[in-house]
Amino acid sequence: MKVRKAVIPAAGLGTRMLPATKTVPKEMLPMVDKPVLQYIIEEAVEAGIEDILIVTNRAKSAMDDYFDYYPELEHRLEAAGKEKELEEVKRAADLANIFYVRQKETKGLGHAIWRARRFVGDAPFAVLLGDDIMRSPKPVIGQLIDAAEAYDASVIGVQQVSDEVVSKYGVIKARPLADRLFAVEDMQEKPTLAEKFSNYAVLGRYVLRPDVFDILENQTPGYGGEIQLTDGLKKLCPENKLLAVEFEGRRYDTGNLKGFLEATIDYALDHPETGAWLKEFIREKARGL
Repeated sequence: MKVRKAVIPAAGLGTRMLPATKTVPKEMLPMVDKPVLQYIIEEAVEAGIEDILIVTNRAKSAMDDYFDYYPELEHRLEAAGKEKELEEVKRAADLANIFYVRQKETKGLGHAIWRARRFVGDAPFAVLLGDDIMRSPKPVIGQLIDAAEAYDASVIGVQQVSDEVVSKYGVIKARPLADRLFAVEDMQEKPTLAEKFSNYAVLGRYVLRPDVFDILENQTPGYGGEIQLTDGLKKLCPENKLLAVEFEGRRYDTGNLKGFLEATIDYALDHPETGAWLKEFIREKARGL
């Protein structure tokens, strides 16, 4: 069955980016000329996703406003002859069919995804975390969709990370199936160095079959007292229902300051309006160090 729906969990409090995220959702922080969330939605759309559910909280109405029409602004831009700006403003509202549901309590990623069960129905669906930006010639979520449709299984996106950061992620124990494709045998959430199965970390992209909702509904709290998606996905492993794709592309964690700045600089260097200027600006700064 084709994957045409996606869920973007975006209900976190953004504590790693305070004080900026006290009033501005971290997913709406501007990265060059558009918010972080728009890059993620564009990746989903490029991979063939048509309907997107964003899981939010009570403090994130800015997302709903941004991906909507703004007649007053649009009329002002049209009257001023600012066609380029008008096109960009309207394009954000026309990217996809976007829906919203609130996670009324902060109960973890697994619970946030469980909130999407009525939206998803009985079809497989994509999950793109709201602060992970992926840069790749082929959309990363599209790489996972190809594997999910070919093998009729749930699929997670992984890459190898260093020992210094492995304890920040869920990691997998797996056996190779094909080039960059693995059968997942077990998973751990934020293991210590002594406990880790491997350095293959789960990084922000999933394609899940709808049977995951029954698992998450009955999942007990795990790490941090929250409903962890990793704990739920572990239950798919004994039945060989979970695969991992070592995706091609660069991942940025824009939920922390360094990752956000890395992404901003890389995208700004490639932007037609800022690339040449920024390269020269960096050279001048480097000469002064």
